[in-house]
Amino acid sequence: MTGIGDWTDRAGLTKVQDELLAGTLAAAAASPFYQRRRDGVPVNRAELADYPLTGKDDLRDAYPFGMLAVDRSRLATYHESSGSTGTPTASYYTAADWTDLIDRYSRMRVGIRATDTFLVRTPYALMLTGHVAHAAALANGATVVPADNRSMATPYAKVVKLLKDLDVTLTWSLPTETLVWAAAAGRAGLRPGRDFPALRALLVAGEPLSPARRDRIGRLWNAPVVQEYGASETGGLAGECRYGNLHLWADRAIFEVYDPATGRISAEGSGELVVTPLCREAMPLLRYHIGDRVEVTFPDCPCGWALPVVRVLGRFEAGGGITQVGLEQVVFGLPDEYGVLFWRARHSGPELLIQIEVDDTYRAAAIAVLHGAVGTAYDIECRVEALPLVPERVLTAAPEVMKPRSLFTAGEDWDRALRYY
Repeated sequence: MTGIGDWTDRAGLTKVQDELLAGTLAAAAASPFYQRRRDGVPVNRAELADYPLTGKDDLRDAYPFGMLAVDRSRLATYHESSGSTGTPTASYYTAADWTDLIDRYSRMRVGIRATDTFLVRTPYALMLTGHVAHAAALANGATVVPADNRSMATPYAKVVKLLKDLDVTLTWSLPTETLVWAAAAGRAGLRPGRDFPALRALLVAGEPLSPARRDRIGRLWNAPVVQEYGASETGGLAGECRYGNLHLWADRAIFEVYDPATGRISAEGSGELVVTPLCREAMPLLRYHIGDRVEVTFPDCPCGWALPVVRVLGRFEAGGGITQVGLEQVVFGLPDEYGVLFWRARHSGPELLIQIEVDDTYRAAAIAVLHGAVGTAYDIECRVEALPLVPERVLTAAPEVMKPRSLFTAGEDWDRALRYY
């Protein structure tokens, strides 16, 4: 891994950050957004510590090129976020920025090898995630299978076929995707942990992931689950060491934790993540408030890295201290034989409704166990329902690719003429 000699000493990390920060601040001085700020651009780390946060609303207001710090002729790619919590934000990268993106992604603890067949199952289009994985896999000599996400050309049954027929060794997806593949494999008469022997790791990101769900996925597929964390505006921000801790890449960014209740900002603790990327030409960001709820610590990790460790808790809380990660930990604490892969919950007033998809044989047991566990964990009235959550057609649909046509023979369905979907 690049720079590993600098990761074992916290003072060494600070020195690396300080060396890179000068270039970051110089780049920010060329950004129209930071030029217009009343405070100007800080000139050193001490001034940066008092600089106002950059928020998502700032990026939205600067759409599309108000954050651009280089001539547009130097841009390699333009991207937008998913907009999962509001209006999408724009981001852009130069060729040099891409070198850094690829390097950080390639730090995956299982490595990307020339012998790998790498299935990319995150969105391409305007989002960054699929393109980064694709580029990093190619840079490391792997064979890329660009399966995209939510594409009619590669429905879940097709993904399962690709995994098996191509002897896929690595996958890149949301954690939930791996569970849908498992369900689709079952519909095809296949067992995930037995019938895909080439698979050596499942690389995941894009969702909060509880230890219980991570372990369940790993047992289901008989392969390690390796987590990465990042954002479209920043690229990868954290990756796992061999002991499963998610370390922030503090040699490539300065990380802080913001407590919205007190306004206090510190290097560790619980709150919302703030990041200053240090290797960014096209779109420098100073104290960017991502908004993800996190816990950042500096433990003595057995791996020896001095890099901080992060737990990502997500952005959504239903009230009463109920979080997706917390509930997920309880749900996936159910015995594997119950077959629970999918769930959802709604907190309404004094009651928490949880719905699970469970094997009929264990329906009553699962409801009883989950009802008791959640009630104990959250001291709340809990109601549990068992019902199908993923439609059969989603798991078994065949690929559908329709090119525009204008000429049909008798009996053909020409209502699809000129349609692209």
